[in-house]
Amino acid sequence: QAQAGWLQHDFGHLSVFNTSRWNHWVHKFVIGHLKGAPASWWNHLHFQHHAKPNCFRKDPDVNMHPLFFALGKTLSVELGVQKKKFMPYNHQHKYFFIIGPPALVPLYFQWYIFYFVVQRKQWADLAWMLTFYVRFFLTYVPLLGLKGVLGLIVLVRFIESNWFVWVTQMNHIPMHIDYDKNVDWFSTQLQATCNVHQSFFNDWFSGHLNFQIEHHLFPTMPRHNYWK
Repeated sequence: QAQAGWLQHDFGHLSVFNTSRWNHWVHKFVIGHLKGAPASWWNHLHFQHHAKPNCFRKDPDVNMHPLFFALGKTLSVELGVQKKKFMPYNHQHKYFFIIGPPALVPLYFQWYIFYFVVQRKQWADLAWMLTFYVRFFLTYVPLLGLKGVLGLIVLVRFIESNWFVWVTQMNHIPMHIDYDKNVDWFSTQLQATCNVHQSFFNDWFSGHLNFQIEHHLFPTMPRHNYWK
């Protein structure tokens, strides 16, 4: 599931086939049939992220501020001045491990994706998603039973969530987070991204998103060319 996530990311950025149409078609298949999620939902969130990375209220990836975490020096100081405290932020480096990586996919994404497609009437995406669950249940119910399959889904989403959060946050959250200052596009991308050490394992584990700077500057570039 984690590797399928990096694969759909490639198709979503139109970086595999020469034509956009083929990328869009296969993107729907990979994220819908292989992962059970809607392509329209991913496009809606991810395109906002690339347009304004780490810009509060414009990048959905930093919406956990200030409800769960205090992010960025500027925004954190603002909370202190306003004396707003939704969580014990001085302990967020501890509770991050509880409500961050383990919870995002199984407790939030899992139900929100269905709400998203129904609310926006994305019936084609819903059909693709249902093919994933039909195939999953037909494959594993005879082997594990209904309770076993439900447990397997929770386990898979739990592992995937840890994997996904660590990869996506380690190359963004340490960087500058603030309100949109209308800085030029190039500088905005550089301020919000950092790279992680290159190795065979890191390239595989992160879907080459350890080259986050290159990815944000050249989002349609095939990932195996980032190192160049």
